[in-house]
Amino acid sequence: MAHPQPDRLACITGEQTMKQDSAEYQTVEASEENYYPDGSFGQPQSQSADAGEEVEPIWFHTHFEDSMEMYADAETVANHLNNHKNWFCHCASPMKAQPIGENGYDLLIGRFGAFGYRVEARIGLELLPPDAEGCYLIKTIPVPNYTSPGYEVDFRSAMKLVEIPSVEFAADWPSAERAKLPPAITSATWKLDLAVGVCFPKFIRSMSQPLIEKTGDALLEKIIKQVNRRLTYKTQLVFHESLGIPFPKNPKKH
Repeated sequence: MAHPQPDRLACITGEQTMKQDSAEYQTVEASEENYYPDGSFGQPQSQSADAGEEVEPIWFHTHFEDSMEMYADAETVANHLNNHKNWFCHCASPMKAQPIGENGYDLLIGRFGAFGYRVEARIGLELLPPDAEGCYLIKTIPVPNYTSPGYEVDFRSAMKLVEIPSVEFAADWPSAERAKLPPAITSATWKLDLAVGVCFPKFIRSMSQPLIEKTGDALLEKIIKQVNRRLTYKTQLVFHESLGIPFPKNPKKH
């Protein structure tokens, strides 16, 4: 993933006692059914800081790294990734995504809440073409006709493709499984640095700021892991199915 400038995403600090917001939205708790919206891209009714009051946002930060295996050579994988209009919106589901221009997307992630305070998470992302070194960057961009309700985001992500000979990658696999692989596989590895600033109302700011920051950082990390797990799996699945490439399970991970 890639490098950007602040824009719009949202997260709310909260303790593990968060409760479901409604039948359509859920507060962020690291369960399997969280934070997926009903598809509406209208301006949300989220609360922000107290009316007429200038408030500095409280910032939450997380760093995340991961990788995924694509069972094809790097050129084939790169060609697929470059045609993101064919797969991104589908792979983002159940989150809702709409194209913005040539390389951007308006991504509606869901509604998050704690301590009686809710914010809807929506962010504009641009998937930049690979640079001269083959690095794929993603950055935040403005969402047209949308003003984030009391939060801002700095999303910085970079991804690289590394081609690995199958005999090296699967050296300790059973021979029957190794035989299913193509001559080379591609490992897509990425790093993400994400910062989210939220302008809380007074009743939240009166609480212990270290506690808010600590629980907020931990919550942000859980959200990223959940989104990453789902998006990674669907990206792998769509890639292999669209090209008719077998997708053998890695016996080292089972």
